[in-house]
Amino acid sequence: MTYIPTELLTVYLDAGERRKIGRLALKGRRILFEYDPAFIDSCIEISPIKLPLKPGVFICPDMIFDGLYGVFNDSLPDGWGRLLLDRTVEKLGINRRQLTALDRLAYVGAHGMGALSYEPDRSAVGADGAELALDKLAEESALVLAGENEEVFEELLRLNGSSAGAQSKIVAQVSADKKQLVHGSQKKQSGFEHWMIKFPSSQDAHDAGAIEYAYSLMAKEADVDMPETHLFRAKKGRYFGAKRFDRQLDQRIHMHSLSGLIHADHRNPSLDYDTILRVVLALTKNIVEAEKAYALACFNVLAHNRDDHAKNFSFLLNAHNEWVFAPAYDLTFSYGPGGEQSTMVMGEGKKPGVDQLQALGKKHGLKNAPDILSCAQKAVARWSEFADKAGVTAKSATEVSERITM
Repeated sequence: MTYIPTELLTVYLDAGERRKIGRLALKGRRILFEYDPAFIDSCIEISPIKLPLKPGVFICPDMIFDGLYGVFNDSLPDGWGRLLLDRTVEKLGINRRQLTALDRLAYVGAHGMGALSYEPDRSAVGADGAELALDKLAEESALVLAGENEEVFEELLRLNGSSAGAQSKIVAQVSADKKQLVHGSQKKQSGFEHWMIKFPSSQDAHDAGAIEYAYSLMAKEADVDMPETHLFRAKKGRYFGAKRFDRQLDQRIHMHSLSGLIHADHRNPSLDYDTILRVVLALTKNIVEAEKAYALACFNVLAHNRDDHAKNFSFLLNAHNEWVFAPAYDLTFSYGPGGEQSTMVMGEGKKPGVDQLQALGKKHGLKNAPDILSCAQKAVARWSEFADKAGVTAKSATEVSERITM
């Protein structure tokens, strides 16, 4: 196949009424963006910090996202999704190194996370209503990671839904009884809802799905805002799933990661929860949203979830054109870079604990901080109960209990 680079993309917001946001253009090695005049009149700020709603041509002043503004980079798959796309285009005879950021957005098309879509749309859709077999998909994912089984690349790419994150996963529609799964990219089926389901990698513990499910139960007990979660059980494995919060029935919801919002490189952790709370308060202007972020900070620190980088916090733009802190996701036991917390707490990354969390709540004037922290402590103290309910192995349960902070 002859490679023809994408030089112009039209960007749309598909949250309820479809609106043309503007255009992205590739000029030499620079990416230009300009808002559509009608969208400026809508007063909808899709990225208020780095891409304010005003006339003129924008050129990103940094190269954190290869010249893209963070709001558009949020549409691109990371890790697993990028691997699938790279291998799919190489199967078509296109060198993946030739792909530009606009090429990749075109391959996302209308099937990315959140509510942005891009035309021309080169995404690989064409899903039917056939049921999905989780064990089979897990095996195929493992073969793809091993560089085998070229035939399944495009199928997994369709199922991936351009989701972010390094772990192999699919987007699917799940029946109310959790017994039937179909392709997630098609029109929503009656009685089904949009979910994301993960598969463990070769480096993960065999019971990684059960551990993450136990963490979701523990987080809910800690009053962390979480979507509905479920441990899907198949003949050969158990797979963690979470209901998508960027979909409401068949309506898409605009989502913006903290990384994309403030141009923080998640690959080089440098954030502090102090910064996150300041951003939450500035963007949402709501102390309740700041308390949600504080509850997540307490849980991550006490439960030893040290993979709390900038892409693992997001915001949603609701129907009233108001920003809210998104429900928590990717919560599980992890060691973090060099064994440290990816996001520091009041300057402490190696051994953050109760003292730093108390100081964080006090600094931001959160009157409910003591109760929020206490709730998280009580929930984490019940780790063994949640581990038992989820079917976590004794070995994994002990490894976690030896490191979490009560």
